[in-house]
Amino acid sequence: MAISTAQLSPISRLAVHNVTKRFGDITAIEDVSLSLERGEIRALCGGNGAGKSTLVKILTGVQAPTSGVIAVDGVSRAFRNPIDAQRAGLALVAQELSLAPDLSVHDNLWLGHADAPWQRRTAVGMERARASLAAVGLDNLSLNLKIAELSLAERQLIEIARGLIRNASMLILDEPTATLSEREIARVFDAVRALKKSGCTIIYITHRMGEVYELCDSVTVMRNGRIITTEAVKDIPRERLLELMIGRKLSDVYPPSDTNLGRVMLEVQHLQVPGAVEEFSVRVCAGEIVGIVGQIGSGSIETIRALAGLTHNATGDVCIDSKRLALGSAPVAASAGMRFVSEDRANEGIFLHMPARSNMISTRLSETSNGGFVRPRLLNRLAVGLARQVGFDIDRLGVTAGRLSGGNQQKLAIGRCADRVMTGVILMNEPTRGVDMGARAEIYQTLRRLCDEGNAVLLASTDLEEVVGLVDRVVTMRYGRVAGVHNRADASETTILAEITNAEMAA
Repeated sequence: MAISTAQLSPISRLAVHNVTKRFGDITAIEDVSLSLERGEIRALCGGNGAGKSTLVKILTGVQAPTSGVIAVDGVSRAFRNPIDAQRAGLALVAQELSLAPDLSVHDNLWLGHADAPWQRRTAVGMERARASLAAVGLDNLSLNLKIAELSLAERQLIEIARGLIRNASMLILDEPTATLSEREIARVFDAVRALKKSGCTIIYITHRMGEVYELCDSVTVMRNGRIITTEAVKDIPRERLLELMIGRKLSDVYPPSDTNLGRVMLEVQHLQVPGAVEEFSVRVCAGEIVGIVGQIGSGSIETIRALAGLTHNATGDVCIDSKRLALGSAPVAASAGMRFVSEDRANEGIFLHMPARSNMISTRLSETSNGGFVRPRLLNRLAVGLARQVGFDIDRLGVTAGRLSGGNQQKLAIGRCADRVMTGVILMNEPTRGVDMGARAEIYQTLRRLCDEGNAVLLASTDLEEVVGLVDRVVTMRYGRVAGVHNRADASETTILAEITNAEMAA
């Protein structure tokens, strides 16, 4: 239904009125309406398939709505392309960093700007670049530095500054802290709060509930292409918010722990990785999930990678199912029963250009071939079995992996580890990074089911809520060493955070 300009509120900085988007017979979002005020930080939450991405594409001019109206300062706007949205003051900071690592900070700030060819090298252009950096707290950063020389937090802040240099007064931040440490997250939060104070309107997309309550003024929940609710953050309890997002009770998210543990599946003594891990020891039993928690640089990620055989200079005594494991070789680790799920799905976890079916059986090719020839029926039967084991929709096995949601991509990566014949140790770094709460619940259930079948899981995660809710034991790390070990019943986010930051706070 069309709405005249006269009907649009002159108060709201950004308003969406009855927007629907259809792709043939498929309705991606339906009758979506929301409004944001100047200087408001609005969390946009919902699972994969909720409609968030479609709404963002419409707001940024990538797609046009089938029906409905977008208004900026009470004036109806039709965005034919991203440049139209940019000139209306809207900019997107996407989840995946899009900076050119070999170009300078200055060149990256102007990438994608409609007027870059005319302004980039002028005195005015240089001043605008410095002003955009200052707005995100990077006053002292040289414009001539290459992006490759910067920290992850600095790169994320430059992504935000790039929106500001385009005169954006409305920013959409999509998972801006997914790969950052607690200290780096604090820098991004400081920058976002400063932008709010200056009057910038911000849509903040996140799967981390703690960020909603720490940073945002209000929250909009989407599910199945519709808006379920919009409320002030202070008025919506955390448990209710999560239940609205996933459409079921919160008690269904984290499966109960099984206290009947089996034999020791993994024993690590005095693991060392030069420059990353000084000393790490742990035992993990069959049926047990153990979580390693530490800030980026603590050695937690490097510990997992070393055990997976991906670090050539790791040393220490490691046994898997009572058999000594030689470190430094991924094939040796895999043949011994180590299965690794990387934190970097795009580059190490799955083959984005291949169908889900091929990804699912990519580590089991010997079981689907005879004399070098693939047996299609056996391949498909094995892929279907693995898909069902990890909760992947078998009707999507033919879809290219790169077109799947983060949750489904992660299920593919885990599916490659599933094996009903041989139990082993599943190693994971950031098991649900970029995965919505609904898909997380399914992944948690899968991990518990794999443990029930006799496997052991050792994972590293920076999501404290996930660790406290999921694992049986927590190992905290800082500066490459174990800081503490806690059973599930004794672990709390406060205790864990104190242990992983104590040395830094005392310094």
